[in-house]
Amino acid sequence: MRIHHNKIAETGQMKFTLQAKDRMSNARAGMMETAHGVIKTPIFMPVGTAGTVKAVHQHELKEAVKAQIILGNTYHLYLRPGLDVLKNAGGLHRFISWDRPLLTDSGGYQVYSLSEVRKIKEEGVTFRSHIDGSKHLFTPENVMDIQRVIGADIIMAFDECTPYPCEYEYARKSLDMTHRWLKRCCGRFDATEGIYGYDQALFPIVQGSVYPDLRKRSAETIAAFGREGNAIGGLSVGEPAEEMYAMTELVCGILPAEKPRYLMGVGTPINLLENIALGIDMFDCVMPTRNARNGMLFTREGIINIKNKKWEADFSPIDETSDLATDQFYSKAYLRHLIHSKEILGAQIATLHNLHFYLWLVGEAREKILDGTFYAWKKEMVKKLGQKI
Repeated sequence: MRIHHNKIAETGQMKFTLQAKDRMSNARAGMMETAHGVIKTPIFMPVGTAGTVKAVHQHELKEAVKAQIILGNTYHLYLRPGLDVLKNAGGLHRFISWDRPLLTDSGGYQVYSLSEVRKIKEEGVTFRSHIDGSKHLFTPENVMDIQRVIGADIIMAFDECTPYPCEYEYARKSLDMTHRWLKRCCGRFDATEGIYGYDQALFPIVQGSVYPDLRKRSAETIAAFGREGNAIGGLSVGEPAEEMYAMTELVCGILPAEKPRYLMGVGTPINLLENIALGIDMFDCVMPTRNARNGMLFTREGIINIKNKKWEADFSPIDETSDLATDQFYSKAYLRHLIHSKEILGAQIATLHNLHFYLWLVGEAREKILDGTFYAWKKEMVKKLGQKI
C-alpha cells in the first residue's frame, strides 16, 4: 500500500519520510535526509569499525557496492587514531574521505565484549584498552562529547548490551540503568552542538534481553524521548532467531511508525528479509565482510563456500546473476586459489561481492515494497538464501 500523505519526523537536519507500506506485512519503504545525503530504506550499512570497511576502498563502496551510509565505532576511534587527530582532520568524514552519511555506535557493545577488563557502575564504564591496557572511563556524557568530535550524522546513546542467556533480574537492572543513562545522554546532547557546521541525530536503544515485558517497557520509554529515530539492541548475541523475531515484532509494534527503526548487528540475508517484514528500516553487521575473508559468499541462489574443492577448476564467473564487474571478471577457481593462498586480493574480491549482494538485497526489497510484491518475493527468496550451493 503506497502512503500518499508523507509522514515526516523532523528535528534539526534529519528527516524521515515514510513512502510505502506492504499490504501483507509490516515492511516499509522510506527516505532519510541527512546533512550528508539521502538514505533510501530499508538499508544495510557496511561496518567500518576503525574508519575503514575492511578490504574495500571508499570509492568502491560508493561506485560498486552502492553504500549509502557506513558505520564507525566510538570505542575504536577514541582509542585509535584518537580524538585530537579526528578533530584536527575536521571529523571522521574528512579523515576517511567519505562524503555520504555516517553512523557511530556508542561503544556499548564493545565494552560489553570486554567483560574481563571492564567494570560497570552508575557513573559509567571503566575499561582497559585492548591495545595497550591503559585505563579509560566512558560515561553517557563523555560518549556524547566523543561522538560530537567524530561527527557522524547519526549517533547512538550509551547503553549496556546484556549477554545471552541473561538472568531476568540482571536484564531488568541493566535496562533501568540504560534508561537513566539515556536521560543523561539526551541532556548532554541537547546542551551541545555539532562542531563541524551540521546537525547530528541521536538514536536511543531499546534493550531488555528476550523478556517481552522488559522489551515492552523499554520500547515505551525510548519512544517517549521523542528522538529522530530509534534502535533495537541486545539481539543477535546468541539467541535463537525465533526469539530475535519475536522481540523485534513486539518492539516495532510500539516504536513510532513515523521514525526510522534500526536493528543493530543483524545479520544473515534471511534475517534481513524477515526483519524488514516486521518493520525494520536499518541494519548493520560484520557478517558479509568477515565471512567474505573466510571464503563464504552470499548469492541469490544460496551460500557458496569458495574454499570447497568443487570450485577448484570451475572457470565460470564468481556470480553470473550479479551486475558487479568483479563478479563477472574473475572465476570461482581463481577466487578459490586467492583465498587458499591468503592473498589480500581474495579478501577484496569476496568482500566486494558480499557487500554488493547485501545492498542489492535491501534495494530489491525496497522496490518490491514500492510495487506491492514484497511478501511473495520475500517468501521465495528465504527458501533459497540459506541453501548451500
